[in-house]
Amino acid sequence: MSPNSRRGCVRPPHFDILWLPRAAIRSVEGDPSDCILVVGVSRPRMALAVLLITLLSLFLTVHLIYDSALSSLHQQGAAPPTRPPFYLLPRKLLARPTRRLPQAIIMGVRKCGTRALLEMLYLHPAVQKAAGEVHFFDRDENYYKGLEWYRQQMPHSRAGQVTIEKSPSYFVTPEVPERIRAMNASIKLLLIVREPVTRAISDYTQLRANAATMAPTAPTLGPVRSFEQLALHRNGTVNESYRPLAISVYHRFLHRWLEVFPREQLLVVNGDQLIDDPLPQLQRIERFLGLEPRISAHNFYFNETKGFFCLRNETADRCLRETKGRRHPRVSPHVVAQLRAYFDEHNQKFYELIGEDLAWPSD
Repeated sequence: MSPNSRRGCVRPPHFDILWLPRAAIRSVEGDPSDCILVVGVSRPRMALAVLLITLLSLFLTVHLIYDSALSSLHQQGAAPPTRPPFYLLPRKLLARPTRRLPQAIIMGVRKCGTRALLEMLYLHPAVQKAAGEVHFFDRDENYYKGLEWYRQQMPHSRAGQVTIEKSPSYFVTPEVPERIRAMNASIKLLLIVREPVTRAISDYTQLRANAATMAPTAPTLGPVRSFEQLALHRNGTVNESYRPLAISVYHRFLHRWLEVFPREQLLVVNGDQLIDDPLPQLQRIERFLGLEPRISAHNFYFNETKGFFCLRNETADRCLRETKGRRHPRVSPHVVAQLRAYFDEHNQKFYELIGEDLAWPSD
């Protein structure tokens, strides 16, 4: 350091470091104009905060690396440690996404809106959904593959998220309630239903569309029969064995579930109201599943061309696929009235079981 530069000792900018004349600290040796380096802390609270943040970041980094190594060893089949690892922070804060058995299942009857309901719930950031219909509990060839196979069909989720699966036919398959209870006796069940006659006509429409799609390769099945011809016998009485009608008698299937699960574990979702005004139904479901309210009116917009509500999230707008909202064939009002009169008694029994009057028309 030159003599000239030592005489004007200054503090470098942005540092708690001072150059002071040696004479200022009563040095008895050397040139009084010599400068010495003095390191100090002018903002002790800020320095302490920086130190704590640095130490915490270092700790979390090491802990995450350690946790990742343990998880990798476990997945590779390594033997678990003789002592459980010590975690200073709650384990769920460090857990990686994993596949979990569902905590909620959507069921119903075909054409009640199970797919629409699942997609609407998926708007919630705490919901993860299985892709497609797994059909684990209602198909023996899947059920006997075991719960590990079933778990592998689930999406990855984090602690605090809810995994949901939907397979409509669970509701009408006799073995399913006991099988689900064996997996999880406290699972939440969402049963979506629609007015029986409207649902049966929608079911008929889909079956006819599927038959038309298969027609080029399928054997000739004769002329297409109308809904009226299938729903009524030639003598004019209701054909109770016609499947679209038979599976609309909801109380016959619900009895089975209530023998296995308490009523408070099952929420009945009104599929007709889900079509007309989805938000109230979804808010009920958020409360039922213990989710923070996150779905709002902003998440829906009415598509005039399709005639039903479509979905909106932070990144895109989308509607359900083209098979949703098919135009129904015109059915004789007399037949509709006859079928509604037939279902009235069955609907009343269903209302008694669920403790709610859905006000479906009786004529």
